[in-house]
Amino acid sequence: MYAIFETGGKQYKVEKGSVIFVEKLDAAEDEIITFNKVLYLDNGKKGAKIGAPYLSSTLVAAKVLKQGKDKKITVFTYKAKKNEKRKLGHRQPYTKLEIVALGSTATVNKAIKPADAEVEAEADAE
Repeated sequence: MYAIFETGGKQYKVEKGSVIFVEKLDAAEDEIITFNKVLYLDNGKKGAKIGAPYLSSTLVAAKVLKQGKDKKITVFTYKAKKNEKRKLGHRQPYTKLEIVALGSTATVNKAIKPADAEVEAEADAE
């Protein structure tokens, strides 16, 4: 079972348990976020669903593992015979995600609720 969803202007093909790097999202570490812009869902023997452009009532849930920055990219520009040169560096921010669940809204909500309940129980114990 896999899905193709869209975030940050890019499309990602994911399965349950896969780890991906996406454009920076505004989320804290260990937070579970859902994506509703699902373009394609393959259920294996049950068949595939194709959105036009997105599937309604279908979600992809992911846990934020890390917020970070990529390796530095050096950009060097110059103009010959003009003594004009410029050196710049850039580090692209990213969010590392682990896919927790994918499928219909009811299935995903049922899969991620126990994880939220454990976090709340730990907070109450403290």
